[in-house]
Amino acid sequence: MPSPTVEQTRIMEDFVAGKALRVQAGAGAGKTTTLKMAAAATPRRKGLYVAFNKVIATEAAASFPESVSCRTGHSLAYAAVGRTYARRLKAPRMSSHLVACKMGINEPVRLDEGRVLAPAQVARVVMATVANFTHSDRRDIAHQPVARLRGWEDDDAMEALEQVVPPLALRAWADLTNPRGGLPFSHDTYFKIWSLADPQLAADFVMVDEFQDTNPALLSVIRAQRSAQIVAVGDSAQAIYEWRGAIDAMNAIDGVERTLSQSFRFGEAVAEEANKWLEILDAPLRLRGFEAINSRVAELEEPDAILCRTNAEAMAQAMAGLDKGKRVALVGGGRQIRAMAEAALQLQEGRGCDHPELCAFQNWGQVQQYAFVEEDGQDLQAMVKLIDGHGAEKIIDVADALDREEAADLIISTAHRSKGREWHRVRVAGDFSEPKPTDDGRPGKVTPADARLAYVTVTRAQHVLDTGGLSWVDKYLA
Repeated sequence: MPSPTVEQTRIMEDFVAGKALRVQAGAGAGKTTTLKMAAAATPRRKGLYVAFNKVIATEAAASFPESVSCRTGHSLAYAAVGRTYARRLKAPRMSSHLVACKMGINEPVRLDEGRVLAPAQVARVVMATVANFTHSDRRDIAHQPVARLRGWEDDDAMEALEQVVPPLALRAWADLTNPRGGLPFSHDTYFKIWSLADPQLAADFVMVDEFQDTNPALLSVIRAQRSAQIVAVGDSAQAIYEWRGAIDAMNAIDGVERTLSQSFRFGEAVAEEANKWLEILDAPLRLRGFEAINSRVAELEEPDAILCRTNAEAMAQAMAGLDKGKRVALVGGGRQIRAMAEAALQLQEGRGCDHPELCAFQNWGQVQQYAFVEEDGQDLQAMVKLIDGHGAEKIIDVADALDREEAADLIISTAHRSKGREWHRVRVAGDFSEPKPTDDGRPGKVTPADARLAYVTVTRAQHVLDTGGLSWVDKYLA
């Protein structure tokens, strides 16, 4: 193990002294290595490292001291209560139509102007409300706000749903907490059941990674610990999962705040590009590049990876790569995009669909109208254009033609899925839109969410970064 930096030494000293810690760790700044050093330096014999996903936990287990158990939050919850629901986890997928039948939702919900939500659509709202509850720190589902169904977010629709959904959500949760229940059961369900029991973790210290993307349910467990020393590690500038219920929890616990600013992933040129986005965010942290890596910012004809803002652009880039005869892989696979294309086919045939993003629409024309007329539907525009331009069948064919990452010449990823990854040569796709100028012609404002996503994107490159669709950043620096 290399000698610790000054920053790492301070963290180790605080940890050995038993202090609670909040560590702001920049991209590639050796946070996991620092935690290993700290765990190896303490005489306490029972530690717990909580990772963001199973892959990270497995990799950590191979190098952390034997005294530290490396787990995910879900694996802790499964060992405690999830096993009781193992049968339910193995149940086949269930359509919203069947969910409606099982819940006894037999009548549509009538809205204004003759609009009607079919029983299956009501069931979708109920189960989405339950899913939101599992990610929250609420203790009673009766106080959980009704989920918004795409296409039915207006006040009249929500008022009607708020009369119908809460008692159905209560009924659904009663089913889900019953090992013999019949509704769709997810890993987040048993996690929520576990969190509501206020579990005490059997450890002298608990190290939690990626704390900036913790959901409130896990945060409630960490804050409930009465005797364990807590070390929260993350990067507030990489908090990019708000849209799925995560919160930046770095300031949600007490502790000494430390930083890791020396990146070991890339050299100074990439660090400078990352710092532009940290400046826009007014973040207290600035990165230093690693002297041993001679990074550069330049245009790339043959990148190892192309990073995109949207799934639609990722699929377009995959098509372009396949047309050039490359073996292309899509990080996370093409299943989600394929499912969207299949739903589009069903809607084009006027059959409705069960896709969570499109189930409120009866035909494809309604989706097109929503995407290009309604402000809430703007994020669907790229996918609608892709399907209209190439045809849903073509999208399905491309999804089926994708390779495994280890066999690919070119990796395509959305920025969200690239988090935690790195490649030698990275090109940024062109769908990271520059903010619209103000009415008086001045540059628009970069939103914090967009700046965080851009920071994650540019810090995936190790040696060469083609800033591409994010090259406009210099206009927005003070």
